[in-house]
Amino acid sequence: QVQLVESGGGLVQAGGSLRLSCAASGSTFSRYAMGWFRQAPGKQREFVAAISWSGISTDYADSVKGRFTISRDNAKNTVYLQMNSLKPEDTAVYYCAATNKLRPGMTSEKSYEYDYWGQGTQVTVSS
Repeated sequence: QVQLVESGGGLVQAGGSLRLSCAASGSTFSRYAMGWFRQAPGKQREFVAAISWSGISTDYADSVKGRFTISRDNAKNTVYLQMNSLKPEDTAVYYCAATNKLRPGMTSEKSYEYDYWGQGTQVTVSS
């Protein structure tokens, strides 16, 4: 089992940057594929980015490709989401999630494949 705690959210102007962190504890972090999801008010939770066990594979939603970068530091049990060129439509609560169901090198965009979730961190982008 793994516990996840996100941090780094906040209020930023359009065009600005934020880096989210997700600290994991309680299990072998390097055996978990990780994902970032977000949920805006009145909308369903949506996939943002994912990274495989070792970080060799990454995947992004089309809406954030080229602006967001997911990375991980297995020595620090932490996954990051660097968000650049932020837009008002990026405003949402951002959640990190973990799964040990995937084989090495795999990622997933499907929220139901993730068993563990953080509490979320609010990102607000003003225009």
